[in-house]
Amino acid sequence: MALKCAIQLGISDAIHKNGNPMTLSELANSLCIHPNKAPSLYRVMRLLVHSNFFIMKKLLNGEEVFGLSINSQLLLKDHPLTQAPLVVNALHSINTEPSHYMSSWLRDEVESPFHASHGRGFWEHCVRVPELNQNFNQAMTCDSQFVTSLLVKNDEFKGLIEGITTLVDVGGGHGAIGKAIAEVFPRVQCIVLDQPHVVEGFTGNGTNLIYVGGDMFKAIPPAQAVLLKWILHDWSDDYCIKILERCNEAIPSKNKGGKVIIIDIVVEDKSENYNIAHYSKTQFLFDVKMMTFDIGSKERTEEEWRKLFIKAGFSDYKIYPILGARSVIEVYLN
Repeated sequence: MALKCAIQLGISDAIHKNGNPMTLSELANSLCIHPNKAPSLYRVMRLLVHSNFFIMKKLLNGEEVFGLSINSQLLLKDHPLTQAPLVVNALHSINTEPSHYMSSWLRDEVESPFHASHGRGFWEHCVRVPELNQNFNQAMTCDSQFVTSLLVKNDEFKGLIEGITTLVDVGGGHGAIGKAIAEVFPRVQCIVLDQPHVVEGFTGNGTNLIYVGGDMFKAIPPAQAVLLKWILHDWSDDYCIKILERCNEAIPSKNKGGKVIIIDIVVEDKSENYNIAHYSKTQFLFDVKMMTFDIGSKERTEEEWRKLFIKAGFSDYKIYPILGARSVIEVYLN
């Protein structure tokens, strides 16, 4: 909540606008903090400094000043890769309130903590609460922009895309990933598929990017490759199998270049590889967060992924752990 407070106050933006690290009094004045509450602002900053979101150093005159770290630069509202909308969405009361219902949910038959908190599932709530829908789409857009900025520079990911002629970004929202792939790989025809109300008003780029309204549970436009970025963790195993079956129907076999590219967490709770196991805590936190989200939502181990692929009719897969806590999974048909 201290991080949410920092974003809402615009602390990163104030320091950035100033051009230099700021003293507490300078920061308090810039942010219009009540004179009696400057010491409380210091306590917030102290926590965020120790959490590596800001830096603090002493000047020669002994005054302490606060500056931006790499992390707080990503909270700047105008930063091209800003993560501020993602944080604000995650910490919105609509999304945090369900966690208070976990204990009662574990003891009764209600579908999920989100149902217990709001009386309906997340997706239905998005339709009925425009603020939630807007926050969610903005959060997914900024996450996609950040993820794509890393992937398009990664040789392994570029190898997955090279040679593809058509790609469908399923549940692609406002098309951040589709736009980036269309720009970096101009020979790839990109289709962004999402619900009609999500893609309404988006027209593509006139060359190799279009938007299509539809239902991923019913049909996915035919393409050489299908991309699922942070989609399947939202759904139960049964729903995931349905989505993957539609992917199966949409793509050709492996020898014709067909593939499904999944960007999601592969939980590693027993790995001896430090670079992988280092992210386990983050993966576990995401998994518990997804548990509050909707019935069956979860982060999956490799074995759980493998079972989904087999049940959906796929024959092989390969995992690329190239995104920190998340991985890229390439899935094939014979």
